[in-house]
Amino acid sequence: MILFVSDLHLCSSRPETCRIFFDFLAGPARGADALYILGDLFEYWAGDDDIDDPFNASIVSALRGCAGDTPVYLMHGNRDFLLGERFALAAGVQLIDDPALIDCCGTPTLLTHGDALCTDDEDYMRFRAEVRSARWIEAFLATPLTERKMRIEALRRESEAQKKRKPMRTMDVNDLAVQALLRSHAYPRLVHGHTHRPARHEHVVDAHRCERWVLADWYASGSYLSSIGSETVSVALPNKSS
Repeated sequence: MILFVSDLHLCSSRPETCRIFFDFLAGPARGADALYILGDLFEYWAGDDDIDDPFNASIVSALRGCAGDTPVYLMHGNRDFLLGERFALAAGVQLIDDPALIDCCGTPTLLTHGDALCTDDEDYMRFRAEVRSARWIEAFLATPLTERKMRIEALRRESEAQKKRKPMRTMDVNDLAVQALLRSHAYPRLVHGHTHRPARHEHVVDAHRCERWVLADWYASGSYLSSIGSETVSVALPNKSS
């Protein structure tokens, strides 16, 4: 059994989400063959020098406890692409590239966070290219941690304001970009997050029928995708408030 989650956006202001995540790590994830976290584990990550923050340390500890029994693989998202080797070592997780092609119970499965497929959002794609550059990252991490957090908060406010002005379709994945990605990896199954629009889609690419699963975010409740053999299902986690 292989499990997939994405877009948890963990932060101290959403303690219920964190409790659900801790229960998930201690419960379903402990019995899995592997757990893949496909980006945006955190609401934001300012750098690995923030790992000793009490909230961040609690997430590290919970992941390490799960990773002792289950291999945990972590992909960068658009909110936490600064997660580095110090975090991975402390949490016992393995950072993986985006995209990553795996053998999922006999089915070739391509994993990606999903934001690179949103090519209609040209402003975001330009911003993404800038902040993912080695030069930008080096300069950003060279500034004091408090300054980095203030800058991230400002960027988040600006991003939320921009989203309100953009059509919803602009912020979704581009079908041609999806097709190109599937074609370049020999037509696998595709699993991604980012768009917060959970669904199962089918794409016919060059006469190949490809399955695409979009993972849900964890803002309201938790959920995961479970793959066992040829069966793939989306599972909702119980909300402790309900």
